[in-house]
Amino acid sequence: MTALDVVARPIARAARLPLLAPLAVRDFRLVWAGESISLLGDAFQTVAVSWLVLGLTGSGLALGAILIAAAIPRGIFMLLGGVLADRISPRDLALGSNVLRAVLTTIVAFLVLGSQIQIWHLVAVGVVFGTVDAVFLPAINTLVPRLVPPGRLAAANALMQGTAQLMSTVGPAIAGFTIALIGVGVAFVIDAASFAIAALALWLVRSGATASSEMEMAREPAIAVASATVPVPEPSVTTDPDMPKASIASALVEGARVVLGDPVMRSIVLVSTVLNLALTGPAAVGLPWLVLVGFGGDALALGLLFAAFGAGSLVGAVLGGSLRRPSQFGWLIYGLVIEVGIGVAAISVAPTIPVAAVILVIVGVTLGYTNVVMVAWVQEKTDPLLLGRTMSFLMLGSVVAAPLSLALAAVLVDTYAAAMFAAAGALIVGTGLFAIATGLPQRMNDASATMPR
Repeated sequence: MTALDVVARPIARAARLPLLAPLAVRDFRLVWAGESISLLGDAFQTVAVSWLVLGLTGSGLALGAILIAAAIPRGIFMLLGGVLADRISPRDLALGSNVLRAVLTTIVAFLVLGSQIQIWHLVAVGVVFGTVDAVFLPAINTLVPRLVPPGRLAAANALMQGTAQLMSTVGPAIAGFTIALIGVGVAFVIDAASFAIAALALWLVRSGATASSEMEMAREPAIAVASATVPVPEPSVTTDPDMPKASIASALVEGARVVLGDPVMRSIVLVSTVLNLALTGPAAVGLPWLVLVGFGGDALALGLLFAAFGAGSLVGAVLGGSLRRPSQFGWLIYGLVIEVGIGVAAISVAPTIPVAAVILVIVGVTLGYTNVVMVAWVQEKTDPLLLGRTMSFLMLGSVVAAPLSLALAAVLVDTYAAAMFAAAGALIVGTGLFAIATGLPQRMNDASATMPR
């Protein structure tokens, strides 16, 4: 028995609650614990990078350039990452990604602690991180549904996202205090250690150690590791192990045909793209600028503002994993999208940091709930053998929109920060209204009628 098993055993006993039911699965427990610790480290990195870059340059444009450096390769290679997640063990892909990120973050930590860090170092590391993320994100989103039965997917996603939000709630505040007390280099040390712990947890996962074993799981009538009786849908694509694998290009075409040929999925990809275009830049560049330049705050204030959003997202994720999917699921989702847009626009007129924090709590609750239930809905609807490609297409919109959003925010933030938040909110509200006008909520309701709630 490993040390992680000993720590997780009391948590497994609590799995009698519906929200915690996925924790009864040992391998899911390991993935959940490792990635939650990794995301705690990421919360340190988020504050550290913003504080470091703005401290060195005083420019939102420089911060935007660093983020764009990671976003571009993430978008270029995301679909390839989805193909790899369907062909290679997603556990192994995620493990290798965490090992590489641990090494890179360690290098950055040494450079910062040695006062040798330069902006071009962060840009170069950002490019590699973005490329690795393009493999990691489809892999982790493909791995989780293979560890728990379909009926527990909403709870599993709520635990993954909710715990991540908990870490992002406490992490930024602790990071801000740590940076203010002993310097920014320690934040990168903590982030590097968190990646190493996540890699160790994935190494201990037994299920999905090879691609062939995961294919067998996809063909089994029930997911044995979860001790579940919920049947897994029969794959609609050929699973004969003696047949040669299609080329990467053919696999991409097949994924595009299945995902983009479905009117509902096609609309979700489009809406997701627009939402990420509106949110990524204002959140990543606008909020640090708002605190550190607009309000004249410090690293602790920035951490607390990120924590406010994280706390709201945690509440939303818990609600998403605990409540049954409503019969009017589509109408609820796009009503919440409109609510998010109103909240983002309201940040443009927030007079103080506390007021902005309250707004971010409300936006966080809405986004936390929406993310959990939408990811679970897509995972339940998708053929297991196409899940990697489906998730990569779903995320592609966000990673393609991210560089443009970051670039626009970097250019606008120093002069038009308030107008940027107002325009972003208006775009989100318009997207929700457009989805309603084109009948997307009702199509989602019709698709949900044949899925378990």
